[in-house]
Amino acid sequence: MAILLSFAVQALSSEYIARVGEMLPGGVYDVPAELDEMIAGLKLASLGITIDTLTAEQEHYMTSWDIGT
Repeated sequence: MAILLSFAVQALSSEYIARVGEMLPGGVYDVPAELDEMIAGLKLASLGITIDTLTAEQEHYMTSWDIGT
């Protein structure tokens, strides 16, 4: 499964570079978050898995520096 995800990231990243690469200065880039999330969502959908949306309380806990450990 990891090989298929890796291939999907490589293939779609290559398509992204082909589409917008001329507008980017030379360098090394992370895979755009929206592309990474799209690939993850497609993989989960292919497995019949869905992800819940965080509640406001969960979002606050996750992004807070003063709550938790």
